[in-house]
Amino acid sequence: MGLGFISTLKDLFSGNLGKQDYLKILRKFIVPILSIFLFIGIWHLGAKALYNKEAEFKIEKALTEQGQAAADALKACIASGDISCQPNTLPSPSQVWASYKSLLDDHFLIRADKLAFKEKTAALNEKRVAEGKDPIVYTGRPSFVDQIFRSLKTVFAGFFLALLIAVPLGIFIGLSPTLKSAFNWFIQIFKPVSPVVWYLLVFMIVKTLLIDSSEDSSFTISFISVGLCSMWATLVNTAMGVSTVDKDYINVAKVLKLGPFQKVFKVVLPSSLPLIFTGLKITLSVAWMVLIAIELLAQSPGLGLFVWEEFQNGANDSNAKIIVAMFVIGIIGFLLDRLMLFIQNTVSFDKTDAI
Repeated sequence: MGLGFISTLKDLFSGNLGKQDYLKILRKFIVPILSIFLFIGIWHLGAKALYNKEAEFKIEKALTEQGQAAADALKACIASGDISCQPNTLPSPSQVWASYKSLLDDHFLIRADKLAFKEKTAALNEKRVAEGKDPIVYTGRPSFVDQIFRSLKTVFAGFFLALLIAVPLGIFIGLSPTLKSAFNWFIQIFKPVSPVVWYLLVFMIVKTLLIDSSEDSSFTISFISVGLCSMWATLVNTAMGVSTVDKDYINVAKVLKLGPFQKVFKVVLPSSLPLIFTGLKITLSVAWMVLIAIELLAQSPGLGLFVWEEFQNGANDSNAKIIVAMFVIGIIGFLLDRLMLFIQNTVSFDKTDAI
C-alpha cells in the first residue's frame, strides 16, 4: 500500500493521471483531510459558544446574588484566563491538545521516578530475593500511558479467553445439530446480558476463589468479564460458518477418508475462516467498548478508571483529559480493527477490504 501511494504521487506530479485517477485521489485523500478540518472547526465554534453561554450565566448569577461589583470582578477574571474562574464546559481543540501534552509530560516524570526507585532499591531487592522474600515494588500512581497499556493487556487477555471458549464450542455446535439445539437457549439468553451484570457475576466467583490470595484481583475480574461479555459474536459466527460449509467439501473429505480432526482442520476450519474472523473482529470491538465500564467497576488502573477519576475530579482541565482519553480509545479501537483485518487477509483465502 505504501509503494502504491508513492507511485500515485509520482504520477500526480508527472501529469500522467486521468480524470478518474484525480477523482480517486480526491475521494481518498483530499476529502478526508478536509472533513478533519471541518470537524475541528465545528468543534471549536461549538466549544466557544458553550464557553460564552456558561460565562454569561456565571456573570449574571453573580450580578443577581452579589451585585454589580462582583459581576464585574468575575467578568475580568474570566477575561484574564485565570484558571480558578473559567467556565467548566466542553474544551476546545487547543485545550485538548494542551492536556495531551500535559499527560505525556506527566508520563515522562513518572517514568523517571520509576527508574530512580528501581536503581535505589536494586541492591536491597537482590538481597530480599536471595532470602526468599518478595522484592519491593513501585507503588506510585500510574501514568496515562501506563493505563493505556493496562487496558490493552486486559482487552487482549479477555479476547484470547473469548477465542478459546467460543471457537471450539462454535465448531462443536456447527458440526452437531443436536448440540445446536442444546445450546441455542443458552446463547439466546446470555448473549444480550449487560457487561455490568457479567462483571458482578465474575466478581462473585473470583473473589471467593481468590479469597486467600494477596494478589490484586481487579485484572483477573476485568479480563474474564470482558471475555464473557464479548465472545458471543465469535461463537455464533463460528457455528454458522461450520454449519454452512459446502457439502461437496464434506463429501471430498469422506472420499479421502479423513479422520474427524483432519476433517475439521483441513476442510471445515479453512472454509469457515471468513465468518470466524468476522466474529473475532466484532468480539475485539465489543471487548474494547465494554472494557471502559468494567475497568471502572473493578477499579482496575486502566483507561476506564482514568476517565472516571477525571470526571469525579472536576478540575478545570479534567474535561479536556476526558476528551484526550476518548480520542485514544477511538484510535486504538480503529487500529485493533485494522489488525484483525490484516490477520484475516493473511490467513484466509477470502480477502476483505477495509471500510
